[in-house]
Amino acid sequence: MERISPEWITSLGENEIFVFGSNLEGMHGGGAALLAYEQFGAVWGQGNGLQGRSYGIPTMHGGVDAIAPYVDEFIAFALEHSELRFLVTEIGCGIAGFAVEEMAPLFRLALDVENIYLPGRFVDVLKKH
Repeated sequence: MERISPEWITSLGENEIFVFGSNLEGMHGGGAALLAYEQFGAVWGQGNGLQGRSYGIPTMHGGVDAIAPYVDEFIAFALEHSELRFLVTEIGCGIAGFAVEEMAPLFRLALDVENIYLPGRFVDVLKKH
């Protein structure tokens, strides 16, 4: 079964976590980060990790290679918290300006993690390679 996160996440079910692209400073001023701050408990000033019912992955501080360690950290966190279901947004593909084809490969290992749900366009890219 494919685990696809909803294209638009406006509410969360029990034990669901909203995964969004952030910046290292935790200035959640726009896009999915603002939604995380306003609705899902993201903490102003915290750019990485679990915060409320959301999980931030920094995407604004450099290229794909600079983002990759934070994605790996997220995947490891999800593996340790099987009681939670992580709904990943198209992180890095909004304000940060990356293409889906650049960001999706960072999540390749997440395909095998039962409690991580990826955006459909990420899954499509990963299936091609």
